[in-house]
Amino acid sequence: MAGNDNFGFKAGDKVVYPAHGVGQIAGIETQTIAGMTVTLYVIEFEKDRMRLKIPVAKAQSSGLRKLTSSRRLNDALETLKGRSRVRRTMWSRRAQEYETKINSGDPVSIAEVLRDLKRSNDDTEQSYSERQIYQSALERLAREVAAVNKISETRATEKLEELMGKRPPRGGKSVTKQAA
Repeated sequence: MAGNDNFGFKAGDKVVYPAHGVGQIAGIETQTIAGMTVTLYVIEFEKDRMRLKIPVAKAQSSGLRKLTSSRRLNDALETLKGRSRVRRTMWSRRAQEYETKINSGDPVSIAEVLRDLKRSNDDTEQSYSERQIYQSALERLAREVAAVNKISETRATEKLEELMGKRPPRGGKSVTKQAA
């Protein structure tokens, strides 16, 4: 079974599982399940107090991956600085799309959710569900930024919010361009 290990993860490696974010390989176990011997990655998500076991052979198809590259992370950070691209569809449809982007595990997709849901510092404009999705995306991206940059999650969250807050009004008016 170890021959199907395309990643070569070992205990202590930081990894990203799309539906849960950044975790750490706690170990690699071999178990007999239904008469078959299966090698499993044991991943711990300390923040969520959760332990996940994934068959090594299914790691790639499940979306398990190494931490993102600095280049991809920079792309995500640039996305945060862009203009919001909120589509004029029903909220339930947009919420579903946002959840899908968050659960994709892709830092740029998560950054798009943050960018689109970021409002001015006045949180009263956002509904409860908007704030929940925004917070979920912020935590997910902050954990990866913290792991890649080896900083605290709190500092990573501050860094992301600073980036999103740096949109000074030009000439006192907000000019919105329609994305083609």
